[in-house]
Amino acid sequence: MAHGIAMRSHYLPIFLLLFGLSTVFSFGNDRRPNIIFILADDLGWAELGCYGNDFNETPHLDQMAAEGLRFTQAYAAAPVCSPYRAALMTGKHPARVGILDYLRPDSANGLSPDFPTLPGILRDHGYATGMVGKWHLTGYEYHDAPVEIRPIDRGFSWNVGSEIKSVGNGANFFPYVFRTQPISWIDLDGNPLGTGEYLTDRLNLEAVDFIEAHSDEPFFLYLSHYAPHTILNGRPDLVEKYKAKRTPGASTRHKCYLCEDAGLGGGDPGHHWAGSYNPHLAAMLESIDDGVGKIRAKLEQLGIAEDTLIVFSSDNGGETNVTSNAPLRGGKSQLYEGGIRVPLVMAWPGRIPAASETAAVTQNVDFLPTFLTAADVEKPAGLVLDGQNIYPAMVEPHLQFSTCPIYWHYPLEKPHFLGGTSSGAIRVGNWKLVEHFDTGQVELFNLRKDLGESRNIATEHPSMVRALRKSISEWRERVDASMEIVR
Repeated sequence: MAHGIAMRSHYLPIFLLLFGLSTVFSFGNDRRPNIIFILADDLGWAELGCYGNDFNETPHLDQMAAEGLRFTQAYAAAPVCSPYRAALMTGKHPARVGILDYLRPDSANGLSPDFPTLPGILRDHGYATGMVGKWHLTGYEYHDAPVEIRPIDRGFSWNVGSEIKSVGNGANFFPYVFRTQPISWIDLDGNPLGTGEYLTDRLNLEAVDFIEAHSDEPFFLYLSHYAPHTILNGRPDLVEKYKAKRTPGASTRHKCYLCEDAGLGGGDPGHHWAGSYNPHLAAMLESIDDGVGKIRAKLEQLGIAEDTLIVFSSDNGGETNVTSNAPLRGGKSQLYEGGIRVPLVMAWPGRIPAASETAAVTQNVDFLPTFLTAADVEKPAGLVLDGQNIYPAMVEPHLQFSTCPIYWHYPLEKPHFLGGTSSGAIRVGNWKLVEHFDTGQVELFNLRKDLGESRNIATEHPSMVRALRKSISEWRERVDASMEIVR
């Protein structure tokens, strides 16, 4: 390690070299596989039943893991929203794209047309491309942003349910108007689910309808949920279920707008800000899980389940004011494991072995090259990617794979309101280094021995600190990482 750190690169297990790429990518028919990517917002690594949670109920995701693959060391490219989404769309690190923090409603920044996108590439190769839900890669005309970039401007042929103004967190019921704001914050017409229509349920419905409409052609569907981002606000029947299951923990806030608007009085009598056993978080997650079940059932009904790769993940760790990411340290906005390690579950009958697990270290920049491989689509000539192809880890998860460095770059002018600070990080093998830009402090952890990052061992391993700092410094130069944020 002291003699240098290998750059992140593509890798192929021996079986590919022996039998040739055609063995892996021969699909047995002329149809390319469908790809469904389901993204939760601020869902922590430890929230799913298949990751050990015994309060939240996620039977469909647990079944998906039992019939597919669970990653134990999957990472987000950033501890907040917009940078993750930029990396997902481009296969490039947020530092290379220039989206380093979550975009404000009046932002002049956005997903530039200079960067080819995953849906755009797939669309150019005959895929129907659809997006349902949260975009957050633009400023909004409603807030006087100089430019507004919509999903259909960046490769999606069809889009519904994306925000048209500042997200109205908590306004999760039709007509989707946050408090006294004059208009709905989301692009949805009507309420086909009736009075009290719940946002997550509606997005699930739109996703199922897209699948049915495009079942006779290969499609890429991006279902991007707003849940369970705070302000948490679950469906009442499910909230009551979880309140009865276990008494909610103490609230972390003394003011709850939703409670006041509902005439419940001051404080947090509705438990929207319960710090543990939060009934709203559990309810919102169950609604997401219910959609996973509906999607998988529709695929079976249409006879295209074996033609479809389904992926579920989260854009960053959970907010520590409504949950704990234990045994991981920290949460959203921080480069400790609780802020960047995320759940990742995949299923593809006949391709991904059932009941499998992998410790392969991956970051969401890897999805673009991996999905292109799954679709047997060549990477556009000259396209520079920061992600690696993890397809081999998907189809042969029992094999050992080389570990490549992964990086984070998260400069901030001031600390995030959830506690994150201006910082960068690198992980190589089990070693992880966190650099704090504002103080100059360096932290070193051995994740195999100290998953909770409870002990800084930087002074005990000075040569490792030097090697990792050199590697991350050289990486920042390669990707032209800026310390200035365009929000």
